Amino acid sequence: MHTGSHYRIKEFLLWTRRNIIWLLVLSIVPTVLYEVFDLKWLAIPWLPVALVGTAAAFIAGFKNTQTYNRLWEARMIWGAIVNDSRTWGIMAKDFVIDPAGKEGELYAVHKRLIYRHIAWLTALRFQLRQPRPWENLTKAYAKEYRKNYSVPEWETKLDEQLRPYLSGEEMEYILKKKNRATQLLSLQSAELRELRRKGLVDAYPYVAMESVLKDFFTHQGKAERIKNFPYPRQFASINMFFIVLFSILVPFGMLDEFAKVGIYGVWLTIPFSVVVGWVFTSLEQVGESTENPFEGGANDIPMAALSRTIEIDLREMLEETELPPAVEPVNNILM
Repeated sequence: MHTGSHYRIKEFLLWTRRNIIWLLVLSIVPTVLYEVFDLKWLAIPWLPVALVGTAAAFIAGFKNTQTYNRLWEARMIWGAIVNDSRTWGIMAKDFVIDPAGKEGELYAVHKRLIYRHIAWLTALRFQLRQPRPWENLTKAYAKEYRKNYSVPEWETKLDEQLRPYLSGEEMEYILKKKNRATQLLSLQSAELRELRRKGLVDAYPYVAMESVLKDFFTHQGKAERIKNFPYPRQFASINMFFIVLFSILVPFGMLDEFAKVGIYGVWLTIPFSVVVGWVFTSLEQVGESTENPFEGGANDIPMAALSRTIEIDLREMLEETELPPAVEPVNNILM
């Protein structure tokens, strides 16, 4: 997530410079052929170009709207995780009580329930950062921009991150599973059932806490749906085809129009074709970089930062004072 007021124009131009270069080539070639080699037949009427441009604008606008909706839904999911995590912390502390008054043993139970939840957050974000074939971080512009920030889930190992929050037995059990986040919630439910059997949780609080676990499953499922179902490839493909086609046609459509300006007016085809094409290709690239909000891009949901915020809140509920620092942006990118 970008935390500044906006991307700087220099930064944006560098990010899209490959598009600018091929647009420049596309505009220079027909202009030189038209003016220097006198191939006037290369010029085409502006009307069909404008019709293709209109179609490209509609499909680009549709794609960007839908990819933004995917990003916003992902942010809403993690916002709900933040809220329900705080609810879980309160419930773990106030609903699990010992009639015998053994506060020391009770604190261990509270800590286990809260720490296991932090482990769930960790496992979930690691799972959501796993690459998918349709994601865009293998593209040149994305790999280049990755030098400006770091992705915590790619720079540490899951077992190292889980170790402070789980017992050795639970660690061994969880690491054997494919969907670690799901199994951590299952362990939470199993412990609640045991606490209910021992009389440490009354009937209504037990049902309420199981309901919160159900909500965590729902949030996880929604995030996995976004992660595992891409923006439909047919729409992504037609958007790319229309914009490439329009960018190719633009200089041919502008030749006769700028030739009317004056003896050297036709050369204005080059800068104006680049500007028009850059607007459309940049829209395509922005939409592309927003499609997958968990892929590790600069515009992703800051899962590590949100998880750290939750961890600090929950550990403060346990009256802990040695807390990890909040995750800070690197070059205005918060992950």
